[in-house]
Amino acid sequence: MNRLRHLPLGILAAAMFAGATQAASPGNDPAALAKIRDAALRSDYAWERMADMTDLIGPRLSGSPGAAAAVTQVAEAMRKLGAKVTLQPVKVPHWVRGQETGELVEYRGRPAGISQRVVLTALGGSGATPAAGLTAPVVVVSSFDELKARAAQVKGSIVLFDVPFDQDMAERGLAGQAYGQGSNYRSNGPRMAAELGAAAALVRSVGGATYRLPHTGNTNLQDGARIPAAAVTVEDAMLITRLAKRGPVSMRLVLTPQILPDADSYNVIADLPGVDKPDEIVIVSGHLDSWDLATGAHDDASGVASAMAVFETLKKLDYRPRRTIRMIAWMNEENGTRGARTYLEANTANAASHVGAIESDNGAGRPFGLRASVPAASTRLFAPLQAALQPIGAGVFQRQDALATGDLSGLERAGVPSFAPLIDTSRYFDYHHTAADTLDKVDPDNLRRHVAVMAATAWFLANVEEPIGRAVVPAR
Repeated sequence: MNRLRHLPLGILAAAMFAGATQAASPGNDPAALAKIRDAALRSDYAWERMADMTDLIGPRLSGSPGAAAAVTQVAEAMRKLGAKVTLQPVKVPHWVRGQETGELVEYRGRPAGISQRVVLTALGGSGATPAAGLTAPVVVVSSFDELKARAAQVKGSIVLFDVPFDQDMAERGLAGQAYGQGSNYRSNGPRMAAELGAAAALVRSVGGATYRLPHTGNTNLQDGARIPAAAVTVEDAMLITRLAKRGPVSMRLVLTPQILPDADSYNVIADLPGVDKPDEIVIVSGHLDSWDLATGAHDDASGVASAMAVFETLKKLDYRPRRTIRMIAWMNEENGTRGARTYLEANTANAASHVGAIESDNGAGRPFGLRASVPAASTRLFAPLQAALQPIGAGVFQRQDALATGDLSGLERAGVPSFAPLIDTSRYFDYHHTAADTLDKVDPDNLRRHVAVMAATAWFLANVEEPIGRAVVPAR
């Protein structure tokens, strides 16, 4: 099967949970929503699944053995819950990092015999230096305008984009916007430097913590112009900038990543069929893949585990939704979104049957409520859900025209309303895409709250009586 087609879900409803008797849905009765919330808060299922993924598998970059192991692990866990599991084939990029070192070999005032190591890591899609590395002058810029103004110096040089992450914004609830500002240089800076003939590009790490940790991430480099590209730590970016103010700086850079042929992988899809409207679908999801520097606990094992725990919560209560709830563990969010695009391609014709889609991909900080791309007139419908979540401090409902989350953006443009936990992300970018994104950074209580928010929201959408309307994404 090359594509997941619209499944005949009605015949599956009676068999969803082995040995269970058919029961009428309790609907969105306040007591039912409260039971879902409280059952989620009493369970460690999400924590256990996240520990399995991070501690037993580790990094899960697309095309890697870790990514393949995660597909098997999640599929088996969902089958144990009695879910109907489908593995949707996805061709994914297969990029692997190799050796990566940086060394400042010339700068004004350098004592004889002294050089300085630069802590860096290759960015996704980076090209390679020669095996022995390259040595070139460093040009430090703080904006794209400065890059263009210094085009003559850029040719043949190593460009460093020294653009600080705005932690003040992050601490005031604007972490996503701060990240967007910084990641613009990571995504597009290397490509623009390549167009001007740069030998390589470096980007100051996009993150708030200064623990000399490099933050990786993807680039928009294209075949035929894949110059070596790396993220340097905040401390090393500042060092190079200070030295550049004294005089010329040269660096020896070694990056030996490889781009291998596309690999075979899968989205993991698990269905809890609806008892009344099985052909209408509510998605609850997170992404399976992670960057290869660490175990991706926040990004996004926590999201996948929380989505899995929605099923476990409903199974414990023996609750059957009116509409089908579909758990998706997306593959290849980090460096290609191939899994999301494959699902959209297979479901474009029946996008209208998708009532709503939930994704958790902003870490496992404390949730305060929901973000949603529903019509303004529909916000009143969510009052019962807000009331159920208010006792755990998660009753905020924040409407936006579009959430544009990584895996749901295509469905959202097709009219499917998107939902995401409204999360405290003030410290999320301390760990994001670094070697420090490990299980110990996740608070178990916050993770339980995530499950409560996602389970109650999925149930609410699967049982809501009045249509909530469609997303209308503004034209770009």
